[in-house]
Amino acid sequence: MSIKLDSLLIHGGVDGDEKTGAVAVPVYQTSTYKQDGLGKTRGWEYSRTGNPTRDALEKLIAELEQGEYGFAFASGLAAINTVLSLFKTDDKLIVSDNIYGGTFRILENVFKNFGIRYEMVNTADIPSVERAITDDVRAIYVESPANPLLTVTDIKAVSEIAHKHGKLLIVDNTFLTPYLQRPLTLGADIVVHSGTKYLGGHSDTVSGLAAVKDKSIADRLYYLQNAIGGVLAPWDSFLVLRGIKTLGVRMERHVKNAQKIARWLESSGFADRVYYPGLESDPGYEIQNRQADGPGAMISFVLNEKYDYRKFFEKLRLITLAESLGGVESLVCHPASMTHAAISPEIRRKVGILDELIRLSVGIESADDLIQDIEQAVKASEKGAP
Repeated sequence: MSIKLDSLLIHGGVDGDEKTGAVAVPVYQTSTYKQDGLGKTRGWEYSRTGNPTRDALEKLIAELEQGEYGFAFASGLAAINTVLSLFKTDDKLIVSDNIYGGTFRILENVFKNFGIRYEMVNTADIPSVERAITDDVRAIYVESPANPLLTVTDIKAVSEIAHKHGKLLIVDNTFLTPYLQRPLTLGADIVVHSGTKYLGGHSDTVSGLAAVKDKSIADRLYYLQNAIGGVLAPWDSFLVLRGIKTLGVRMERHVKNAQKIARWLESSGFADRVYYPGLESDPGYEIQNRQADGPGAMISFVLNEKYDYRKFFEKLRLITLAESLGGVESLVCHPASMTHAAISPEIRRKVGILDELIRLSVGIESADDLIQDIEQAVKASEKGAP
């Protein structure tokens, strides 16, 4: 029976427990499994290698991304670390020029030590991607929309370039989730997520996920997942499974709120620039509409110089200053000193991550209350005000 995505969120993967009839997948809180004899297992040996609760989540993310194989990790960076471990010394990656600071950090300070190189490219500029392809490039790594400037990359166009040259395309789909965008259907080879964000959805667990279609890639990833060992624990797997069940209704509210707030910000006079691919003025608007089912709920904006951005954060009452995103509560952060502090000031300025840049993860509270909070915080942060 073919079912729609909203139903798949609830019934996909492993639907309940056949043995007991439990509606929710049980938490198999065990490290190891009894074997009936030498070489005679019941399908499970050791929970780093495989666990039924984690397996249910891995099957679900594969289905939601329209892939064949899924993987669950202890964090988004554990997922990225395992995917990057596919490459070897003298391999080179092309990466989006504004990406999550943790991805930049692991490339610059970890994998660079092993001789794996990277070049930062504006992947929204398709000719620039083509020009960056050289014989030693093995993959293109894209975030779309990118963190924190919400830059939209034409995933299908980049996948065609990658495959024409025999390269892999890896897409971080954290900001949109498979509810709004499915990169594997657009030609990506590997999709990764920080499941900590919208998939978990409640700021109460840390996780990472990946999905692929190709069996040969899946076999390599499974070997690395087991060998490196950064797997997701059973209880956290359960929490992400639970979170995904409400992903559809949450994303609808997240996006509705974000669209209202972005339009208000654009007309408020408080921001010099608003980055949000749901605005018609955004350069990625048309591509976003073509390749995704919505613009997401992340907004970044450059606060006008009349206002002190440090004071703005102090004056917020409802919106929380914190790392992370994608929870039911609205969170705000300062990319230059928080999520992207690992990137040098020179690179930050070059790509547009200014000190005045503010990133807002729009939650599911009343949009009017969120607007009221932003407005009062901006007015209270005017320079020269008492």
